Amino acid sequence: MKFLKSKLTIALLATGLSFSAAAADITVAYDSDPVTLDPHEQLSGGVLQMSHMLFDPLVRFTKDFDFEARIAEKWERVNETTFRFTLRKDVKFHSGNALTADDVVWTFERLKTSGDFKGIFAPYSELKKVDDYTVEIISSEPYPLVLQTATYIFPMDSKFYSGEMDGKDKSSIVKHGNSFASTNVSGTGPFVVTSREQGVKVVYERFADYWDTNSPGNVDKLTLVPIKENATRLAALLSGGVDLINPVAPNDHKRVKSTKGIELTTVSGTRLISFHMNQNSNEALRDVRVRQAIVHAINNDGIVKRIMKGFATTAGQQSPEGYVGHVESLVPRYDLKKAKQLMKEAGYEKGFNLSMMAPNNRYVNDAQIAQATASMLSKIGIKVDLKTMPKAQYWPEFDKCSADMMMIGWHSDTEDSANFSEFLTMTRDAETGKGAYNCGYYANPKVDQLVNQANAETDPAKRSEMLKEVEKILYNEAAFVPLHWQDLAWGAKSNLQVDPIVNALNFPYFGDLVVK
Repeated sequence: MKFLKSKLTIALLATGLSFSAAAADITVAYDSDPVTLDPHEQLSGGVLQMSHMLFDPLVRFTKDFDFEARIAEKWERVNETTFRFTLRKDVKFHSGNALTADDVVWTFERLKTSGDFKGIFAPYSELKKVDDYTVEIISSEPYPLVLQTATYIFPMDSKFYSGEMDGKDKSSIVKHGNSFASTNVSGTGPFVVTSREQGVKVVYERFADYWDTNSPGNVDKLTLVPIKENATRLAALLSGGVDLINPVAPNDHKRVKSTKGIELTTVSGTRLISFHMNQNSNEALRDVRVRQAIVHAINNDGIVKRIMKGFATTAGQQSPEGYVGHVESLVPRYDLKKAKQLMKEAGYEKGFNLSMMAPNNRYVNDAQIAQATASMLSKIGIKVDLKTMPKAQYWPEFDKCSADMMMIGWHSDTEDSANFSEFLTMTRDAETGKGAYNCGYYANPKVDQLVNQANAETDPAKRSEMLKEVEKILYNEAAFVPLHWQDLAWGAKSNLQVDPIVNALNFPYFGDLVVK
């Protein structure tokens, strides 16, 4: 099939002429498409959404954050440091190869080399094969989050990904590169990719030998079309050009709700939207008073009310309510007078220049949030040079921490508050993967110590106190700028049963989607 150029695709979608959906043939419009087919290349929402379509994890979260069996049909803790998983015996990869314990071990070893994922798996010393359908994951000390991390082990086809092609190792993980794994896939998931053009569309079709014969899903073909603009994406849904869109901008909720044949599905989210303040690139940001001034100058409530139309929860810390590290007293602290006083105390009464970068199609209203933040900082004399860019261009810049302030959204990979610190605020350590997304270059040995201790503490009460202390330190030192926790919204034709497959993780289980 010849691909349409992206502008033509969007134009046709907006008029409803591009695609027609049958009962088991649907088109989904997202704000962006996955940048790779390699599940280990990037720890991001888009890649994880893709992973649940093309692969299956050992276990996965339910809507209530419990665990359900996938590739692992049962599990048990053998002792304080050993967890055993029994694998299904009827699983085939898209290539036709049968899945065995060897594939799980191979996948784990590859994960340990991934710059993005090795931090998650740092507590483990080994994943070993017991027999062809049994593996044990062993931690170096007691670890409380084994099942949570198992949701990120998507077994890969070791035979398919081994060897060389064009003189290059097929198993290599190449960040933002054109590796074999980034453009070829053999997973165990409900769909296979039949065609793909980055930025235009990806076509998925049902895997005929999918192991989960009990899945209610009846989608045989799913076309993913990236449409960056909120208005164009909504127009495509209302005109019938697409069947499902995400996200639905807060401004558009009422319109979706009032349109016959279209339904809005919402979920309270736990993804933190924040800014990092790069202490390496801007000397002023090394002064805690300047960082505190920036936090005090930003009106979180105003952003939530005016830009997010109330469809978010204002944040003063990393951990949302309900997480073990959440501290009720750590509230947002907008106070322009205090912000100006702090700038004066730090010797920056006349302000200074600051560069800022943000994506314009990754988070809900991300560009508008960045523009509002820059405007607020101008009130305390900080002159902001703001650049916004599409997600595909933004992530390479974020990996280089290219600006003094960088926007980052983070959903805890383990539904646990320690994960925020492991990636966002612990001292950067390339060897362990800790602090991999810490573009503030914030470093505090006490925070590192507390998080590491919490991750070896199986007593929930003791662990909670450690993580609460972490939040208090980060709050007092203004380690980053918390904005809000982003809620989630999908718009879909009424014949799609969307609610059962969506969740706060924003990884819809499209394999289980029922089209009436």
